Amino acid sequence: MILSSVAILMGLLVGCNNSSASKSEIEHSVIDDAVIHDVAPTYKTVEWTDLMPKSDLDALLNPPEYLDNIEDGSFEDVISNQVFNALTSANDDRYQQALISTNIIKEMVDQPIRIPGFIVPLEFDDQQNITQFFLVPYFGACIHMPPPPPNQMIFVSSSLGISSNNLYEPFWITGILKTAINENELGTAAYTMHITTIEPYTEEE
Repeated sequence: MILSSVAILMGLLVGCNNSSASKSEIEHSVIDDAVIHDVAPTYKTVEWTDLMPKSDLDALLNPPEYLDNIEDGSFEDVISNQVFNALTSANDDRYQQALISTNIIKEMVDQPIRIPGFIVPLEFDDQQNITQFFLVPYFGACIHMPPPPPNQMIFVSSSLGISSNNLYEPFWITGILKTAINENELGTAAYTMHITTIEPYTEEE
């Protein structure tokens, strides 16, 4: 599985295929009354592109020619990286529409899934455990880089909290996928998940 598939589709030079987390480095913590353990076989492993409608995927795979004319580091490039064009041109630009799309795959809703991703913390408890976060397909999303499209972000809430160690590493997340718009200054998620387990990311054989 390619963890950074959406990042590649959007032309972002970020990936995490070479990223891995040592299980010894991660504190096993309780998440929504479930202790970290081996993933149950009933959870279907999915890729991020499985959550995106084909029309949005096709639009991202075929970016407009004007993007090739933007020089790296230019004013236009900076504005583009802030998704300014997505907000101002969405009415008539299919590519820009896909960048802010909240369209979901209805068949995925209420399904038990297993998906890899990076954690973007949103809220912490008094012990600095993460209680709310976005799960995203590539490292640096929402903080060092523009956020993914909303249909490529999953909002997760865990009242018991998750250790904030090793946030530079990807994780496997399992749970029941739901749909709900969750907006934050860091981005907008079109999906949410009732999480059951979390474990270090390792490549699938």
